[in-house]
Amino acid sequence: MQILITDGRLRTFSLSMRAWQLALVIFSGLLSILLLSGTVYHFVFLKAVRDGWPVVSQVVQWVVRDEVAQRDRVMRDNLDALAQKIGEMQARMVHLEALEKRVFTLAGVAPEEIKALRAAPVASAPAGGSYAGMDTLTLSDLSGDLLKLDERAQQYTDLLALAESRMFESRLSGVMVPSSKPVEVSIGSGFGFRRDPFTGRPALHTGVDFSAPSGTQIQAAAAGVVLSTDWHPQYGRVLEIDHGQGLVTRYAHTQSFLVQAGAVVKRGQPIATIGNTGRSTGAHLHFEVLIDGVPQNPLRFLRQLPSDKHLATN
Repeated sequence: MQILITDGRLRTFSLSMRAWQLALVIFSGLLSILLLSGTVYHFVFLKAVRDGWPVVSQVVQWVVRDEVAQRDRVMRDNLDALAQKIGEMQARMVHLEALEKRVFTLAGVAPEEIKALRAAPVASAPAGGSYAGMDTLTLSDLSGDLLKLDERAQQYTDLLALAESRMFESRLSGVMVPSSKPVEVSIGSGFGFRRDPFTGRPALHTGVDFSAPSGTQIQAAAAGVVLSTDWHPQYGRVLEIDHGQGLVTRYAHTQSFLVQAGAVVKRGQPIATIGNTGRSTGAHLHFEVLIDGVPQNPLRFLRQLPSDKHLATN
């Protein structure tokens, strides 16, 4: 592109520019106008507002006031929505408190434990759990209530953890008690005094007998740890399982062991097979339950078996 410039003396000058050079000149001009506009706004309009110039300051203040009002409306709407959510959460907390006693009673949690874990009471929301009609509601108010809700939620977390622990202890206690029959057959001889088959004299029978063919699998009466797998002159091949808290089950006269000492076993897991080893008159399992080494009547633990009164006739 070629530009001709003529001065007052009718002298002509020629200026040649390429397309990119012309574009650069136009861009520079627009940038200069923007910078000039920003400078004018900063030094003229803002000064007009601060110094109170007539007309100009009023126009600027009207624009700014409209923006502030719009921003306040948006913030108020957000605060109202947040307040509504907090009110709903607090109403749910009240409902949870109503369920609290029933759940903790079922879990076996004592009121003293609940009182010890619960912190100071958390301030509740206005009547009905609503902030409606509170013109002075601020973000600080909502933040405080959110913090209190978080503290209460933490309290419930701790309390529920305690309830879960109590329920687990109850379940674990049931798992560890030898309440399952080691062999699904009827009982031959019960716990108590009877005539010894070898000597003919009265002697204490310290367990119950389950008669079954040799090789029949024996199952653990409860979960535990295999304490030993040994040979005993009277019991023959005998296996013992430790169930904790001094409770041990003994399985005597077995033919073979299916687990080793130290193994962790589950309720109903095969642990040995019935045999006729040791001081025995035929293939059967002699089953004992001991607490701190003292023999107990296994029928006090086993489910759905005859009562002690019925055993006395055996």
